[in-house]
Amino acid sequence: MTDREIPEQYLGGYDRILTDVSATGRRLTREEIASRRALGEQAAEAGHGLRALISAHLTAARAVWPHTPGSTDCALATVQQVIDAFAEGYERAQLLAVRQEEAARREFIDDLLYGRSDLGRLAERAERFGLRLSHAHAVAVAQGPAAYDEGDPVPRQVERALISRFGDRSVLLTTKDGRLLCIAPGPQDEVLTYFAKQAHAATDGGRVAIGRPQPGPGGVVQSYEEALNALELAERLDLDDPVLRAADLLVYPVLTRDRQAMADLVLDTLHPLTTSRGGAQPLLDTLTAYFDSGCVAAEAARRLTLSVRALTYRLERIHKLTGANPADPAHRYMLQTAVIGARLLDWPAKDL
Repeated sequence: MTDREIPEQYLGGYDRILTDVSATGRRLTREEIASRRALGEQAAEAGHGLRALISAHLTAARAVWPHTPGSTDCALATVQQVIDAFAEGYERAQLLAVRQEEAARREFIDDLLYGRSDLGRLAERAERFGLRLSHAHAVAVAQGPAAYDEGDPVPRQVERALISRFGDRSVLLTTKDGRLLCIAPGPQDEVLTYFAKQAHAATDGGRVAIGRPQPGPGGVVQSYEEALNALELAERLDLDDPVLRAADLLVYPVLTRDRQAMADLVLDTLHPLTTSRGGAQPLLDTLTAYFDSGCVAAEAARRLTLSVRALTYRLERIHKLTGANPADPAHRYMLQTAVIGARLLDWPAKDL
């Protein structure tokens, strides 16, 4: 927009102020400064660019100046005061608009992730932020060693990387409860995969969970909850993977769907381990390492920093106490399921 396109209303009274102040050498009054600030606010709210507005003020000053009495220094000082007050009002309006936009964005994200708003109205609001909730969406959640807000360097770094790689793809990057979130259309798995890579690096090795694509306006909150559950499972099971996919962890919610049945299996199968001299935990750790290593004794011993002989002794001890042989495929599934259940239920630290 050029200065000729700036409406005269934003320069109202400027020539009079310039003429009077330059002639008398006085400074602008409070009322005059307040009027310039108010005009700056109005111009910002109308969407005019600050550069064009300043250019219009300078053009108007040049038109008045040859007919203005007083020194050049006085005239320049007056122009400076007017533009400074005008720009202050403009920037104040811009800051208020940004804050209002941030508040609206945060309110929308809260409603989106908690499902608290009418779904039809939510879908309408979503388009303002680049999401079409009639399509399927998936959510990735990154959790690092610190809590993050949207204006922090880490979220900005990840956002720059995503924009540089994919541009505008109807992707929403935000934060919630100190975690980084990326919401992307379901078919664009490459976006969430790249987000996971960038977030893992930016958070110094943080963990990322990706929910499954879910359809409709309520799909985002479903995928978000899946990602959160995956992070919780990873913590409880001490999973080492930096990137977790909810689709790969579906067996665990199935195992814990009937909590009482799982608790009965854990106690019936593993409770005899509590009679061991060191308690149940060392033997549970042995079983975990053994199963995680594909039932290869040498690898399990390395993970536990034991000799193969010491590991073999522990496995024999488990067999004797429980009556189930970890090396026997007929017993292995029951034992491994019970061990997973113990980790999910935090046994033996907690009573079942």
